[in-house]
Amino acid sequence: MKEINSFQLVKVPEGIDASVKSGVVTVKGSRGTLSKSFKHLALDIYMPDKKTIKVERWFGKKKQLAAVRTVCSHIQNLFKGVTLGFQYKMRAVYAHFPINCAISEGGSLIEVRNFLGEKYIRKVRMAPGVTVENSKGQKDELVVSGNSIDAVSQSAALIQQSTTVKNKDIRKFLDGLYVSEKGTVIVPE
Repeated sequence: MKEINSFQLVKVPEGIDASVKSGVVTVKGSRGTLSKSFKHLALDIYMPDKKTIKVERWFGKKKQLAAVRTVCSHIQNLFKGVTLGFQYKMRAVYAHFPINCAISEGGSLIEVRNFLGEKYIRKVRMAPGVTVENSKGQKDELVVSGNSIDAVSQSAALIQQSTTVKNKDIRKFLDGLYVSEKGTVIVPE
């Protein structure tokens, strides 16, 4: 069953400049600029006026109509990124061998040492525009922050996946770096 027209409107918040050009949404805010391409989806994305983005689909089936709301959520994440920024906190968990995290190249590279007592140094590079730092107030905590939710979460995932336990019972060997908290850099009032 095809629906004739399905659309959703996204309001552009105050203090943000948004523009849409052939499926690419570009957003400018206080923290910087982000852009995301939706060219791979057969959707109409345009701005009927300066403060609204309209995402619509004509004659779509159920799966294609679902993409309308998905794109709106992505656009809202862009708005949130350029105003508040995204921040993931990660904790080092270990039973015996203390995991040592060294951050170099201005927060763009993290080296994980002494994981399960191994001599191998795990190096993880952050996505562009993402920085990682050791937490000031909490021991064994990392703070991954940036403007793009995709880049921040991808970087956190790569850090977590770098410390997977091989050839052991994972119910017993729970060591690793895990995401403990997801939030924004600037806490909204």
